[in-house]
Amino acid sequence: MQQRNDHYSSEAGMLGTMFKGAMAGAVGVWAMDRLDWFLFRNEDPQASHRTEQVRPQGLDPAHVAAKKAARLMGTSLQPAQTHPAGVAIHYALGIGPATVYAAMRERLPVTAQGQDFLYGMGLGLGLFLIQDEGLNQLMGLSGKQKDYPWQAHARGLAAHLVLGLTINMALNVMRAPRSVPQQLHPFDERFIEKVSEHISVISDRDRAYPSASTH
Repeated sequence: MQQRNDHYSSEAGMLGTMFKGAMAGAVGVWAMDRLDWFLFRNEDPQASHRTEQVRPQGLDPAHVAAKKAARLMGTSLQPAQTHPAGVAIHYALGIGPATVYAAMRERLPVTAQGQDFLYGMGLGLGLFLIQDEGLNQLMGLSGKQKDYPWQAHARGLAAHLVLGLTINMALNVMRAPRSVPQQLHPFDERFIEKVSEHISVISDRDRAYPSASTH
């Protein structure tokens, strides 16, 4: 009986961890989009125009995927860009890895106190290289990487690093019981301050759903 209870408790704990990972992923995608869109709207107009030209039919990867799925089901997206299906896929691409990361993070080697943000940076860098620079092109969700301006690659890297750091920070906030005062590492505190400062200067126009991260 004790072993059965321990098994159920372990399953419940894992489900709880994965649920927290999903929530952290949603927060991370939201933060990533704020930076991605802000940088996109303020970069060299020629670079942003070139990015839009290289994209398949001018769509971001998530909406390209949504359009392909719609075509397989014999329908179409109206409008093609900023469609709920594309937004859902965009968030799912961040929530999925965050859920896996949350489950794996408990098994990663313990780092020095407050240094687990390195795992968050590693997550963001990995997603950038694997998904943004690799799978998107292989799956036909983006143009050829060599055709994009360097600003698009730099913006994608910065946005994904924010994604990983935000996911890791959100998991840290949700880790301890509510009865235990949260003691954030100074890096997390500075990160929150900087994100808050940048959000405060983004106009209402920039708060609209971005062209999706990132190519």
